[in-house]
Amino acid sequence: MPRPAKLPSRLSAQKASRPSTTMSLLLAATAIAAIPAAAVLAQPANSGSPFTVVESGRSFGTIQQAVDTIGNGTGTIAIAPGEHRQCAVQSEGSIAYFAVQPGTAIFDGVACQGKAALVLGGREASVSGLIFRKMAVPDFNGAGIRLEGGNLTVSQSWFMDSQQGILANNDPASRIVIDKSTFSGLGTCEGPGGCAHSIYIGNYGHLRVTRSRFERGTGGHYVKSRSARVDIASSSFDDANGRGTNYMIDLPAGSVGQITNNWFVQGQNKDNYSAFIAVGAETISHSSAGLQIAGNDARFAPTVRRESTFVANWTDDKLAIGDNTLAPGLKVTDRR
Repeated sequence: MPRPAKLPSRLSAQKASRPSTTMSLLLAATAIAAIPAAAVLAQPANSGSPFTVVESGRSFGTIQQAVDTIGNGTGTIAIAPGEHRQCAVQSEGSIAYFAVQPGTAIFDGVACQGKAALVLGGREASVSGLIFRKMAVPDFNGAGIRLEGGNLTVSQSWFMDSQQGILANNDPASRIVIDKSTFSGLGTCEGPGGCAHSIYIGNYGHLRVTRSRFERGTGGHYVKSRSARVDIASSSFDDANGRGTNYMIDLPAGSVGQITNNWFVQGQNKDNYSAFIAVGAETISHSSAGLQIAGNDARFAPTVRRESTFVANWTDDKLAIGDNTLAPGLKVTDRR
């Protein structure tokens, strides 16, 4: 069973005096999913059906039945412990999905529409305490969550041993918040359409990732985002046991915001080890002027001996690269 995201204990003490710490802690404090209070206290009805719509108390044998019952309204689905070999498509409404006991409700290996365990295209969705694992589909984009549009908040959830963790389409008017979640054993470059990643976000308005862990990647990038704004704070990127991985963070279209107080370790087995963070490597759609990169700790795994660049910048924008702790052989930045 995967463990919840946990940062090294030395991280907070080591960086407590850095100027970006206050900003990052404020971000982390506001990132937790807005799950309705009734959902936190609810328990599914004792009917043998694992999916309960909290507001009505009705229980269902499939998660799709629970989603369809909420329809274009607003509702909460409490999910009982167990391995659930099924999936659901939400095309409307605002739905919160939560595990009654965090870390015990597992969506295992079944993808709807050849996409994901949860295909979300309503106004809004929140996901809390769930595990998504072994998601694989023929086009190599199998994900725990496929976001077609609308706001998404994910907290205390686990994405593991799949082609992708979260894959999002374009929605410039909406935001994605991810907090206290773990992404492990994700990514692949096997497909003809390019690589899959631990998190791959299209042209969203805002991506916020806080207090989360990325580890043991199996291809692609750990976070790839075309969002106009990103805030990635107080998270760990442990590539020591990665295989065929690329950048830790890739912002191919440019982005403003911050990358602060994170912990990075680059491993030996890389498809591309030339940089930890990449800005503007593809078609540039957004300004990156003032993107703050500070308070981070970046190093190589103990047996790795090489040179690399912490921040590779393909844009003409001036990034706000502040105080970071970098290992020997790691250049602060270069223009590409």
